[in-house]
This record gives sequence, structure tokens and C-alpha cells, in this order.
Amino acid sequence: MAKKTKPSSKLINSIIKGLEEKKGFDIKSMDLTHIPNAVTGMFIICSGSSTTQVDSLADSVVEEAYKAAKEKPWHIEGLENKEWILVDFVDVVVHIFLPEVREFYGLEELWADAKVKYHEPATT
Repeated sequence: MAKKTKPSSKLINSIIKGLEEKKGFDIKSMDLTHIPNAVTGMFIICSGSSTTQVDSLADSVVEEAYKAAKEKPWHIEGLENKEWILVDFVDVVVHIFLPEVREFYGLEELWADAKVKYHEPATT
């Protein structure tokens, strides 16, 4: 398999901004570009405290990605139950979870070889 290219920093930053604007928490970006057969170049994982917030976080990600990077998602899943919404930009896949669902599926543990960056909320 050919080596994956690193996703654009403009897209990544816009996604993080969208998550932070709607008070998403425990935000992590996981660089998968060095992992053979990884499904994408990067995961961005975030939690929301309710199904309403999870939905709002997904909307904010889509809006900010288009506004700042002119990127639209290729695919979105999970809008029906809003416990885990996946927003797929091909090179970057965003996972927005309720905390208990995030813990149950344990994506961070499944992709433990990824280079992880923690994103602290902006302070004002």
C-alpha cells in the first residue's frame, strides 16, 4: 500500500475549531499516516455530553471545515441515534461520541500505534 499523505493542517484546524466552539471535550487527533493498511490518514475523536451536543458538534465540524478549508464530508453516519457520529473527509475521519459509547468501542486502544495529540480547550 502506498504511504498516505498527511491531511491538510487547514482542514484539521477547522475541525478542531468546530469541536471547541460547541464545547466538545476530550479531543484527540490520531495520526495514522505511518501505520500500514490504516483506513485514513487521521482520526479526530471527541466527546459530547448529550445526543443534542453530539449532533451540534457534527454540524459545527461540517460548517467550519467548509468555511475555513472549503472541504465537504464524503460521508456522515450516525445521525439517527446521535450516540456516535462519524464525519468522513476521506483523509480525516471525525468520531464524535457520547462518553459511554466512546469507552465501549475504545478506538484509542484499537489504534494504539497512532501518534496522539491532545487538544486542550481554549481559555478566554
